[in-house]
Order: sequence, then structure tokens, then C-alpha cells
Amino acid sequence: MKFFDLELDQPDTRKALDAAYRRVMASGRLILGPELEAFEGEFAAFCGSAHCAGVGNGLDALSLALRAAGISAGDEVIVPAHTFAATWLAVTAVGGQLKPVEVDPTTYTLDPDAVRAAIGPRTRAVIPVSLYGHPADLDPIMALAREHGLFVLEDAAQSHGAGYRGRRAGATAHATAFSFYPTKNLGALGDAGAVVTADPALDRRIRQLRNYGSERKYVHEIEGVNSRLDELQAAFLRVRLARLERNNGRRRDLADHYAEQLGDLSGLTLPCEAAWAEHVYHLFVVRTPERDRLQDELRRAGVETLIHYPVPCHLQAAFADLGMKAGDFPITETLAQEVLSLPLWPGMGRDGVNRVAGAARAALGRG
Repeated sequence: MKFFDLELDQPDTRKALDAAYRRVMASGRLILGPELEAFEGEFAAFCGSAHCAGVGNGLDALSLALRAAGISAGDEVIVPAHTFAATWLAVTAVGGQLKPVEVDPTTYTLDPDAVRAAIGPRTRAVIPVSLYGHPADLDPIMALAREHGLFVLEDAAQSHGAGYRGRRAGATAHATAFSFYPTKNLGALGDAGAVVTADPALDRRIRQLRNYGSERKYVHEIEGVNSRLDELQAAFLRVRLARLERNNGRRRDLADHYAEQLGDLSGLTLPCEAAWAEHVYHLFVVRTPERDRLQDELRRAGVETLIHYPVPCHLQAAFADLGMKAGDFPITETLAQEVLSLPLWPGMGRDGVNRVAGAARAALGRG
């Protein structure tokens, strides 16, 4: 059982993607054209926000949003200790100072109480990560932001369509960064990303930054970069956006079936869904102190798994200059030792879940 299948060979998907390709080729517009404009409007509406600016990838979405908000050298940014490295890299890319804090041990997202304790005189921003498809608890973080004048940038690279207190990812924070890497719930056929916001001034500045600092050709108001979501990827994303709600529903159904098959196993912790959340299961992440043995046994049974993430950011060589060490973030370090992502994609079906669950039960001696 492979870990993930892009399912590009499905007849309806292939036909729609082929039509999108032909439409772009016929138009002769490959950069900053009508497909991007249409996708930006459609995705903003899907998220329940006013604006969307397409960029080159998820990391650029994070870093350009920080730059647009004025975060720069010396500004402290609170980040979760347990996240993909891109969250941290976006801060260092703009010269910011990382302030990592622990995550909630059940949702694996940023703990609002830890955020409150971490706010200091140099704190300028917070990046809550809606991880694995589960939204971060944003309302208390937004309340802290109002109290202390902070910019809140949600990292929703893994949570397209996730629900938070009746709102979708992208509708609560000052800005929300998305990745459209091919394996995401909403994936392009290459790298792509976007920033969603209700703030027109922030949106305008991101659009300038992504296009060499320019709104008019050969006129550069600010120092920018080249990070534009191209027409072909925008057209492909429009096809896949139309299927996102259906596919998220399939992910939730498969996750429920996993829970039915594995819920009675002691020592195996299944994903949590908070009462205020609607999980969209970008990943189905279980926990067990027997993680390495479980992964080995599943590999022998022909089941591919991944670990998100085996080395915490604070122990990565890239961030060695921060002087952090093992033991600084015990929850995060325990997660790194215990989490295992099982296969889950919309078309794998309940039979696929049964195969993986059966192999897991046998591996744990409870088949």
C-alpha cells in the first residue's frame, strides 16, 4: 500500500486537467493572467475571505506575508516547536528572531497559554500552524494579538478547508499562508502557494512583493522578488478546488473508518478532533512508544508510512545558532519519537484502510 496516490489517472480528473492545459495554451497567457485571477477569487471565496494572492510556493507565502506586515530584522516571532521547518525558515528569511513554544499535546497545534507566556517586548508576530489538517485554536491567539498589537499569520499549508468554529482556514487570522504542493489536500502539479487575507493593503503589498516590487511594468516601488503562481498551475488548481470539499469528505470518512478499526488498541493514540474543529486529515497521524517497530512491521507487510517529523526544528543543524538542546521542548521531542503517518488519500477506499489497519493490529500483536 503506497503512502499517497495523486490519482491523476482518474478519467474525470484527467479530462478536466487536460482541458485546463489546452485552455491555457490557447490563451497565450502564462504569467499573471486570467486563470490566476479566477483562481484567486475562487479560493478567497472558498476560504471566506476577501483577497487571495497566488505565489510560487508555501514558504514564499509565509515569508512574503511576514514582509508585507513589516516583520523584519530583530522582530520576535512566536512559532510552534512542532512543525515543518518552513514555518521557522520564513521567520529567518526576513531576519526575524524565532521564539519557539510548545504545542498542545492532543491537537499538536500551538498552545495559546504557551503563546501568552512567551510574549515579550520584542514580540511582533505569531504563526499558529494548522497541522496535519487540524486547525489551530485561533480565537484566543487573536485576542492576545489585539491586546499586544501582534500580527497573526496562520500557516495552513496542510489544512485547506479545515473548519474552525464554523469558519474555514483563511477566515480568522490577519493572513493565512497556503502551500499547494502536489500532495496537499488542494495540490497543484508542481510548486505553488497563496496568501489569503481580508486586509486590502496587505494583499496589495504581497502582490507587489511577489512581482519584483512592481505594480506597473518596469516601475519598482519596493524591493521585491519573483514568486508568482503561474497560469498553468492556477488552471490546474481551479480543477482541483472544485473537488476539494468532496475529497475532504472522503478523507474524513476514511479517518472515521481507521478509528473504528484501531480505536480499541491500547498504547496507540489516534488523531484528535477538538469540539471546535473540523479536521480534514491531510495526514492520519497515530502515536505509539513502539513507533519504530510498528513502522518496520508495516514496511514488511508492504505498507508505506512516513514520520512527520522525526527531527524537531530546534535540533536541526540549520537552527544550531539558536543554542537550543534536547530537553528544551519535551512534548515536541516525544512527538518526534512517537508519531507515524499512515496512508490516507481520497480514493484509497475502506478496503485500503482495512489492509493498513489489519497490518497495524498484527504488528502490535493484537490482530
